[in-house]
Amino acid sequence: MLDLTAAHIVGIFITLVGITLVGIYSGRNIKSSADFAVGGRRAGSLIVAGTIIGTLVGGASTIGTAQLAFVYGFSAWWFNLGAGIGCLILALFFAKPLYNTNKHTVPQMLVEEFGPGAGPISSLFASLGIFLSVVAQVLSAVALLTAMLNISPLTAAIVSVILMAAYVVFGGVWGTGLVGIAKLLLIYISMLVGGVIAFSGGGGLAGYKAVFPAFPYFSLFGRGFWIDFAAGFSLVIGVLSTQTYIQAVISGRSLKEAKAGALISAAVIPPIGVAGTFIGLYMRIHFPDISPALAFPYFVLKTLNPWFGGIVLAALLIATVGGGAGLALGISTIFTNDIYGRYINKEADDASKLKFTRFMIVFVLALTLVFIAGNIKSLILNWNFMSMGLRGAGIFIPLCAALFFKGRINKNFAIFSMVIGPLSMLLGKNLLPKNIDPLFLGIAMNFITVLVGFMWESIKEKVSEKWNTADSRSKP
Repeated sequence: MLDLTAAHIVGIFITLVGITLVGIYSGRNIKSSADFAVGGRRAGSLIVAGTIIGTLVGGASTIGTAQLAFVYGFSAWWFNLGAGIGCLILALFFAKPLYNTNKHTVPQMLVEEFGPGAGPISSLFASLGIFLSVVAQVLSAVALLTAMLNISPLTAAIVSVILMAAYVVFGGVWGTGLVGIAKLLLIYISMLVGGVIAFSGGGGLAGYKAVFPAFPYFSLFGRGFWIDFAAGFSLVIGVLSTQTYIQAVISGRSLKEAKAGALISAAVIPPIGVAGTFIGLYMRIHFPDISPALAFPYFVLKTLNPWFGGIVLAALLIATVGGGAGLALGISTIFTNDIYGRYINKEADDASKLKFTRFMIVFVLALTLVFIAGNIKSLILNWNFMSMGLRGAGIFIPLCAALFFKGRINKNFAIFSMVIGPLSMLLGKNLLPKNIDPLFLGIAMNFITVLVGFMWESIKEKVSEKWNTADSRSKP
């Protein structure tokens, strides 16, 4: 073990036992697949916020932010800042129409508006985007566990996946929501204390500015305007397109509670990124030779009191495990409602759906192990930016059309946009200059296709009106 003392272990153990008890208690609320998926629509604002924060504030926003800040500085803040902006827009503009759909999943909303063809396509690309975020969470857990226990990356990945499966299989949204509240308190205290120590330990803002040049370290666009703007934009549209966060809003016992939960999330998430950024910069000054992925875990081990450090390490582990588990829950809910219930077993009862949901969680996490084999050392946040962008490129514009322009978009164009958007983004990675994020190409193609669908329906409507007018005049 690397500097992991008895005090660290005791702090970790006490924290994990406490959170486990909360998780066991939360599992008592699961009576049906509806409870598992959307909490039976009984969640208060804190449960809604806990579910959103419990997934967004994971390894990417803590360990991943410190890793990217170690290399580039304040560019790393875009994950948390973009997530906060996305939650604000979710509360102000999207919560009401989403809540009033009375649907459990995004594909169900799209199918209602654009027909059954929208289901499998939206399910596929939405799940693929979420899956990339699960990969990022597992990579974060690998960095944490290898620093704590000095085990191999593969062993750390296996342990991470087992913990994620256990975390959510027995609790669903109630588990992620209730545990999310407890985790939020732990993470916030940990990040604030760590951020203050890092900020003061580096000599305050003046001290950091004396060490690091203003560009790139103190610019939000240190990696280039289009790259970092795309990173923030991908988080905004990703939050507004992702099953897990929409699921949290739908789980509210009322629209007011749902909105309040999203607003709490919008206020709470961005400050975590500032703390993580200063921790990354602090480690760049004092431990410049370590792997960037280890910046946060090493900061905890080498600078914090061991008792408190153990609590922080447990909180980071819970954040990482909870983030991956919540995302896996989102994928499993999509497949259960939109693939299994619609195409595989149309007569499935509630117990069968609940069993399949839990099976899918385990399957998704097991698949993650295979996928990360050759990507252990990659930048964690890059996976999250790509994940959010891929979801947004396929889902965001059609979802907006389904919510705000009902009956105004030709369904064939809408369905085609769900395919052309993500494919354009994936192909654009090899076609566009390196300083231009392919997300913009994906969103542009998605928007243009939906716009053509809107114009098509408008023309059809005018032609139909003209024929009806002419027909009525010809009648005696």
